[in-house]
Amino acid sequence: MRRPDHQTTTLTAEAVLAPYLREQAACFLRGLRLHREHSAPADAGTQSADEAARALRHAARRISGTLHTFRGALEPAWSDQLRAELAWLSGTLAREHAYATRLGRLLEALHQLSGASLPAARTPSGDGPDGSDKERAALGVGTARAGALLERRLTLARTRAHSAALQALGSSRFHAVADAVALLASEVPLSAAAAEPAASVLHAPAELAEQRMLDAVAALPPDEAVEPYNEAQDALWHQARLLLRLHRYAHEMLRGAPDPALAGPGHALDLHRDASEAAAAASAAARTPRIAPTTAYALGVLHADQRHEVEAARAVFRETWPYAAAVTAP
Repeated sequence: MRRPDHQTTTLTAEAVLAPYLREQAACFLRGLRLHREHSAPADAGTQSADEAARALRHAARRISGTLHTFRGALEPAWSDQLRAELAWLSGTLAREHAYATRLGRLLEALHQLSGASLPAARTPSGDGPDGSDKERAALGVGTARAGALLERRLTLARTRAHSAALQALGSSRFHAVADAVALLASEVPLSAAAAEPAASVLHAPAELAEQRMLDAVAALPPDEAVEPYNEAQDALWHQARLLLRLHRYAHEMLRGAPDPALAGPGHALDLHRDASEAAAAASAAARTPRIAPTTAYALGVLHADQRHEVEAARAVFRETWPYAAAVTAP
């Protein structure tokens, strides 16, 4: 494993950790100011509002991840409380973006499927050309209705998520979080250990975060165990994604920049998450009572398409992962 750099052999833990947390706190406060400027109903869904919410989420995740990994250098009670509150806030703000992204992904996939050949998992077997033509015709009829159904469901969910986010940002709970982050921007509550050399305080937690990531990747099902429609395997991949993120934040704090070797695998795991959640949304829509058979069929094809995207993302992850031995371990 590579040892962290960033002059951590000569600086104290406080000199390395505190400036990073103050910087992320400042990013959080800037994002909050922008979000307030663009939170009017007329601005909902605009690029400026989306960028402000994204900045808030990114800063909240980095602060929370740093508090988690380097808890030993911080006041434990304060760190645990703020980390829990930031997780609540970033989760609340992320839902609106997630629903919008999911809807766009599903509508684009439906558009492509409507003019393409059927996915292999859905092509009728033994029906001959006539049967295949009937399946394509059914897909064409159901695509428009499936798109309308998904748009209704996910737009409603997005609207509710937007209202929940605005309500959260106006709550006393959020104001307490904002006050804590504002304090963090000027003063970082540290433990006595932060006065010790960074190498003795920060290296071990960073290496533990890296090892947890490697263990999670090693626990992923090997290539020969791939089951495209086994959603139960998704949880292992989601866990690997979260632990990779924690490692990337620790690397960023210690070395001054994210590890470029993990940019590709991280992006692949983001695509995996998006595709798996889109597949689940298509499956849930297909269970809507009293929908037409052609609509249900189109949603089934869409589910199959997104599960194929899940497998494609896994393949990209395996190809770009820099620790190849860990990926192929049984």
